[in-house]
Amino acid sequence: MACTSLTKGRGLDCNRISGGVKYLYFSVYDDFARADWSYTTGTEGEIDTIDFQSSTIYRYAVPRGSTTANETLTGSTENGTLFYTPTVNMVLNRLTKEDQNEIKLLGQTQVRVFAQLNATLASGNDVIVCLGMHNGMAMNAGTADSGAGFGDRNGYTLTFDGLEAQPMAMLEDYTSTPFDNGGISNLTIDPS
Repeated sequence: MACTSLTKGRGLDCNRISGGVKYLYFSVYDDFARADWSYTTGTEGEIDTIDFQSSTIYRYAVPRGSTTANETLTGSTENGTLFYTPTVNMVLNRLTKEDQNEIKLLGQTQVRVFAQLNATLASGNDVIVCLGMHNGMAMNAGTADSGAGFGDRNGYTLTFDGLEAQPMAMLEDYTSTPFDNGGISNLTIDPS
């Protein structure tokens, strides 16, 4: 007897897609609870409601072609387990004292990460994936690098990771700007 029934197959996508991340948005993990966000029944994997409880999320613009958001699936047939490890590798150019202070705070805070991708939905709007929604993510590695030659990058490379029982979800399509979905409420975006 099967534990789960498959619901459909998948053909090749005839559209070309783009990889990469445009923006990362960081939300403090404790700013809203599991009861404050949901999926519509039958659309698990697409978050359609988040009550941010009057909190702020912080948008980071990242250099094109530098930042990734990914998820590793790990299963054990012997133990009957499957879990997901979301990871964000973020690059910030230029070493500054302001960034040093903010990176220190990011390292001390458990976060949820929303990644606005270069990939688009059928509507033409960007895909936004949500990482660490159940258990949060933490910055567990990084470098501050001066570079060696004049043409080298100086700046930060930061790695956030988490551990989840469910795969990363996508945010329901927005109307005209990210997070303007009808189910998103009590949110302020700091775009600095």
